[in-house]
Parts: sequence; structure tokens; C-alpha cells
Amino acid sequence: MSGSYDILIVGIGGQGTILASNILGEACLSEGRHVKGAETHGMAQRGGSVESHIRIDGLFGPLIPPGNADLLISFDLLEALRYSYYLKKEGKMIVNRHLVLPTSVFTQNLPAPTRDEIIDVLKKYSLCLLDADTVAEEAGSPLSQNVVMLGAASQSIPLNPDSLLDAVKRLVPKKTIGINVKAFEMGREHGGSCR
Repeated sequence: MSGSYDILIVGIGGQGTILASNILGEACLSEGRHVKGAETHGMAQRGGSVESHIRIDGLFGPLIPPGNADLLISFDLLEALRYSYYLKKEGKMIVNRHLVLPTSVFTQNLPAPTRDEIIDVLKKYSLCLLDADTVAEEAGSPLSQNVVMLGAASQSIPLNPDSLLDAVKRLVPKKTIGINVKAFEMGREHGGSCR
């Protein structure tokens, strides 16, 4: 047993999964916590699947074994479904209602799953669904949906929310700090309703 708190962040290229994992890592370092991380980018720039593994206070390698993630943060419904096998039985999912169905996945005349079908499957987990895209728009920019998701997840992550917010301020572009602070706080409020 590693004793770590394991977080898997998944999404599609361009959604900000790497920035989100960097914010978590920065917050860990500011608290003096041991952190390991790994990312797979795939065809990230072309809308491909992206995953980031973050292990807080772990003793072993940076990759989370399947069935061991404490928390899955997914920026897309289909990615939550795709990576759900990483979540431990008592783990939690924070999932954006956003859904992108890549046509390349459904090349063998198989029907694409609907939003409701995916949500029905995900309900077997401790699931927190939110519309991060809309919340990000309300915060001032659709590009802040990754920070909205981190805000929602901050209710479950064993880090001080102030450390996470400070990391957001350090890592986002300076001209977007105000928007991202608002996005984090609004996400945190939405995440609080999922407890």
C-alpha cells in the first residue's frame, strides 16, 4: 500500500488537463507535500484523450494502478466512462457534463452512447456531475472550465483550498487571474453541493 492520495485527471486535448495537474503539483509543493505525477498526451493537440496521474504523499511510482484512484476528475463524460476502471470502489468522480464523441471511436457501425446512457453507467460510482462549461462562462471565460473542475474537486482533495487557489494565481496567465479565481470559487461552491 502506497499511502498516497491518487488523483486521475482526464480530458480531451485542449481542455486544460495538464494545467490542472500542474496546479495540483504546485499546491503540493507549496505545502511541502511529496507529489509524483505523469501525463500521457496522445494526440492531445487534435482532440485526443489526455490523462494526468497525480499521487500525493505516495511512496511508489507516478502511475496510478487501475482500481486505485481515490478521485477521478473528468472534463468530458466519455473520458469519465473510458477511465472509470481506474477508480477504487470507494473512490469519487467529479465529471463535467460536456460530451465530445470522436468519430474515430465509432468506426465499426456501433452506435455512440448517449449522454444519459453514460451517466447511468457512471452512477454506480460516487458521482458529482456539473456543467463546468456554463460555470466557466459565468466566471468570464469558457477556457476556465478546468479551474472550475479543480474548484469542485477541492472539496475532496487533501490540500488546503488556499494552496490550490495560490497555485492557480501563479500558473494561469496574469491577465486571466481574476477570471480563474472566480472560476475556482464558483466551482468550489458547486462541488460543495455534491458531498
